[in-house]
Amino acid sequence: MAKAAPDSYDDALRREILRSELQRMRALAIVLAVLLAFTLIAANLFPELNQRLFRVGIEGWLPLVGIGPFLLYELGAITFLRWRLAQDKDFPRPARFANALIETSLPGVIIAALSFHMDPHVVFGFWPPLLYFIFILLSTLRLDFWLSLWTGAVAAIQQMVLVLWLLPITPWGDIPEETLIYHASRSVVLLAAGIIAGVVAGSLRRQFENSVAAAAARDRVTNLFGQHVSPAVVDRLLASSSEPASEMRTVCVLFLDIRGFTAMTRVRPAAETVALLNDFFADMIGVVDRHGGIINKFLGDGFLALFGAPLKDPSAAMNALAAARGMLDAVEAWNRLRPQQALRIGIGIHIGEAVTGTVGSPQRKEYTVIGDTVNLAARLEQLTKETGSRLLVSNSVHDALRAAGDAGPATDLGPMAIRGYDETVQVWRLA
Repeated sequence: MAKAAPDSYDDALRREILRSELQRMRALAIVLAVLLAFTLIAANLFPELNQRLFRVGIEGWLPLVGIGPFLLYELGAITFLRWRLAQDKDFPRPARFANALIETSLPGVIIAALSFHMDPHVVFGFWPPLLYFIFILLSTLRLDFWLSLWTGAVAAIQQMVLVLWLLPITPWGDIPEETLIYHASRSVVLLAAGIIAGVVAGSLRRQFENSVAAAAARDRVTNLFGQHVSPAVVDRLLASSSEPASEMRTVCVLFLDIRGFTAMTRVRPAAETVALLNDFFADMIGVVDRHGGIINKFLGDGFLALFGAPLKDPSAAMNALAAARGMLDAVEAWNRLRPQQALRIGIGIHIGEAVTGTVGSPQRKEYTVIGDTVNLAARLEQLTKETGSRLLVSNSVHDALRAAGDAGPATDLGPMAIRGYDETVQVWRLA
């Protein structure tokens, strides 16, 4: 089955990526809120710990100054992204990189701030540098390799710049914490983490793309054939990887109608009428599905079913007859279980050449069959009323069944005049 229109596919993928980005921002906002609460509690409720960790302690409001602006920024970014989603607009790519730069700067701000209150060597061994990994990890939800790589690169560069600014670094020395290679290796790990996160993000994006493509393809099948297509037929249509062509092809058409249903609606409430139809059609659709057909159209108290289209079926006539017999058996079972809602049906079947293809607008298309084959099948169904039959087939259907050795008991009603046809048509009654 052909993919959906590129614009539709791209829009669906873009919305999924924005939802993933919103999920990432929410997770980051929660992390920042927890971190702010934790540091406020530690700074204000544990003075001994405060004095022990820091040279002269830190003010209780300092976490608000360091973390608070980033939390407010993240909440603002969430609000902005929600607005963009509501407007069905994208988050501009340059803004994504700028957003990543601002967010990933939080650990650097904390490191710089704490370095005025404690030994810088201790700060780099404390928890703030580990925050970089949280930002890198969450960057996978951006579903963009380059954004994850950018996050890792920002973290690696910031960490190295802070080291060169705050520590007495020498290329080689006896104290590992003061050597360039020691801290450079830490930056390399941050950059490598960004690359790995980018690979994961790319893998997640491909899964998103595959899911969106599969959903778009299934939506296209539903738009063309309606919701009354069996899962097996949908899978075969998807596997064909092409839209059904407009062509002349041999199809077997089955019309079903419920006898006297219009009169029944006059004595039943609307809700009961609809519920009865839904229950009855559910049984009939199940029979059609089991025999490889599709319900092409519902016609009030009846429907049109196709066999041999949109997928070719050499046994279309046999499958249509098997479905008709199955529906008659299902009606008998229905009447036994629901004597107060007993129903009678008439079925007409004809096989022949018909024009098949999709018609409609670019926004809404439908698969349809057009031609004399469809009209004759409809006339045969109407003829069941006049002949007191439940199942009538054309001579072409009977010949196909007889060639396959599956005609069964049949009564030749002879050449019959059919409305709209100049010549008589040979009709067979099978039930």
